[in-house]
Amino acid sequence: MIELPVIPSEQQRNRAGAPKRPDWLRVKLPIGPEYAKVRKLVDEHKLHTICESGNCPNMGECWGAGTATFMILGNVCTRSCTFCAVATGRPNEYDTDEPRRVAEAIVLMKVKHAVLTSVNRDELKDRGAEIWYQTVKLIKEASPSTTIETLIPDTKGNWEALERMISAGQEVVSHNMETVERLYRRVRPQARYERSLEQIRRTKEYGQRTKSGIMLGLGETHDEVFKAMDDLAANGLDILTLGQYLQPTKMHHEVIEWIHPDTFAMYREEGLKRGLKYVESGPLVRSSYHAEKHVNV
Repeated sequence: MIELPVIPSEQQRNRAGAPKRPDWLRVKLPIGPEYAKVRKLVDEHKLHTICESGNCPNMGECWGAGTATFMILGNVCTRSCTFCAVATGRPNEYDTDEPRRVAEAIVLMKVKHAVLTSVNRDELKDRGAEIWYQTVKLIKEASPSTTIETLIPDTKGNWEALERMISAGQEVVSHNMETVERLYRRVRPQARYERSLEQIRRTKEYGQRTKSGIMLGLGETHDEVFKAMDDLAANGLDILTLGQYLQPTKMHHEVIEWIHPDTFAMYREEGLKRGLKYVESGPLVRSSYHAEKHVNV
């Protein structure tokens, strides 16, 4: 029988506005010379980062260490997920020179492990797969020792596009489930739970190291999280990240619960028991947090 932590703050529901953010979610402001260096390179090369577009709470820590997660294919997404701070609309950017600029910036930054992600580009026939392929390929050519994780979007069942995205030599391929099955219609209205599972399964069958992430605090139950873990393990997932959802603006999905660190620790143990090889679980964990540790899992 699973013993679940009883944490009073987790019972605090969002009935009269968002519950007060607890102390364990405090983060440092981004400062320091290394942060300034990365800031300058990102600006000079006209690059997008999910660190900024997604309002990541770890930007100060990661940029201060000289690393960043690059977002390719522009900064306007064709999806309207209710948790995400990235702008939604009709993208007008398709920069064929972007792969070269990203590779050049990674060389200048002396990045040992690079994480790439992108907006959804549902309007493109190949979902942006060619830009994905060329970006990874050019990074590998420019900096052969750099390992790469690609956090790819939902290809909407375009499996040819998926194969192109994941075949350029990256070490880890990630696709985030984001939430439990019951909440998909509200949190990811243009996505499908089963389709995302199939994308992970096909990625594993291609021979890649697979990774996914789930946000907690959206109203999910313990049993729903356990089921998601079981589904992911059954479809070949290697690495799972679990973190606290933070509401970007008042227009986005509200925070229903603040999940205590003890509960995150419990989820980590449960994920390992259920067959996942590695579970990164904590309030401030995000998809690319400590990503360099996931290369050799």
